[in-house]
Amino acid sequence: MFSSRTMGRFMAKIVLLFLLLFVATGCNSRQTSNKLKVVTGTSLLMTAVQEVGKDRVEVKNIIPPASCPGHFDIKPSDVAVLSQARVFLMHDWQGKLFTKELVASANNPQLEVVPVAVKGNWIAPPVWQQALQAVASILAEKDPANKDYYKAKAQEAVDQAARVGQETQARLQAAGAGNLKVLCSDQQEGFIRWAGFQVIGTYGRPEELTPQRVKELVDKGRQAGVQLIIDNLQSGPDAGAGMAKELGIPRVTISNFPGGLPGTDKWDQALQKNVELLLAALPK
Repeated sequence: MFSSRTMGRFMAKIVLLFLLLFVATGCNSRQTSNKLKVVTGTSLLMTAVQEVGKDRVEVKNIIPPASCPGHFDIKPSDVAVLSQARVFLMHDWQGKLFTKELVASANNPQLEVVPVAVKGNWIAPPVWQQALQAVASILAEKDPANKDYYKAKAQEAVDQAARVGQETQARLQAAGAGNLKVLCSDQQEGFIRWAGFQVIGTYGRPEELTPQRVKELVDKGRQAGVQLIIDNLQSGPDAGAGMAKELGIPRVTISNFPGGLPGTDKWDQALQKNVELLLAALPK
């Protein structure tokens, strides 16, 4: 049997161990609680928050990146993540999707809903730079203690996006993108114009492509000498298939959101993947 002295030492070690565990978990709890908790309406917003906030924020996204964020069937269970959040960032055009009643179902009176009004295709580097600055301003306002940090990280990301954009445009120009006439999804028009392609016409979601509209686009494409159809993954990955077949030209599907295609969780990965797909589809 243990002596009373040995037992005393053993118990002292147990108490010390529990104290150390308590301190460690307590510190970790404080570190976690100090982070600004953000929920986003799209993976574009989530990626921007990650770029700007780094380890000062916790961010979760609601709508899967391969889904259309304007037509996703939101359920109360989907907004359960809002119950512990401090800030909910959504695009200004998502107001009809995330109604006040739906957000209220999260039962979080501390939650601040902030629409982000940056127009254009966020995969295009100039627009992405605007988005980064907008998100940085929001985070700085909601978490002023880290204001300088957010501003600095945003500037780093903006500078990097500018470099990537210049390199990417040069690559596209060298491949002859500027000489190519295309028909594309209206959701990709901004990015495709930035990439240098000549956009002859655009089209909407598959349900909007009536026989009359398809005929108009095919006639327009044939007359202009269109050489490529560009679909948008989220709004209709095969929307232009019939037109491509009718015109006898290639078709490619690209994404509007990070994570929509494999290996594209970050903005620059999504940009480069789109460019690779476009270059591979160019007429040889």
